[in-house]
Amino acid sequence: MKTKAPKIKYKAWLSPETMHNNSKKWLSELAFIQDEQLFFDDLIKSYTLQLIDSKHFTESKKIIDRLSQLQKENNTLFNTLKNHKRGLKIMVDGKDELEKEQAYRDKHAKLIIVVSKYLEKYQTIKKQLFTLVKGIIKEGKQKRLLN
Repeated sequence: MKTKAPKIKYKAWLSPETMHNNSKKWLSELAFIQDEQLFFDDLIKSYTLQLIDSKHFTESKKIIDRLSQLQKENNTLFNTLKNHKRGLKIMVDGKDELEKEQAYRDKHAKLIIVVSKYLEKYQTIKKQLFTLVKGIIKEGKQKRLLN
């Protein structure tokens, strides 16, 4: 599925320092998400039997597949952001390379949108996973109470 390039209606002028801080923040968030995904992998392993139960199988398969897809997307985005952060030297090298500087600003504006959409998708799937696991834990507690 191809996505359309976002149309930016309003462009704020961002200083090199602001772009650097944005890049650092994004890299930090993506690194945290990578660690968090290790936790999710352990959580899924802990509740594998309950997740493959016929009652939860289709929903859990969708969530786990989507989580795996987001993990790959995270790795790609992380590498893109590292390269983008390294490219900031164009903005602060003291040379007037207007075309390159404008291209860097345009790329940064697009990354603002891409990263915010990724984080939104990630938060959604994270909530779905926690809701599913919470329901499984509640079911387990109810079964133990009945026995």
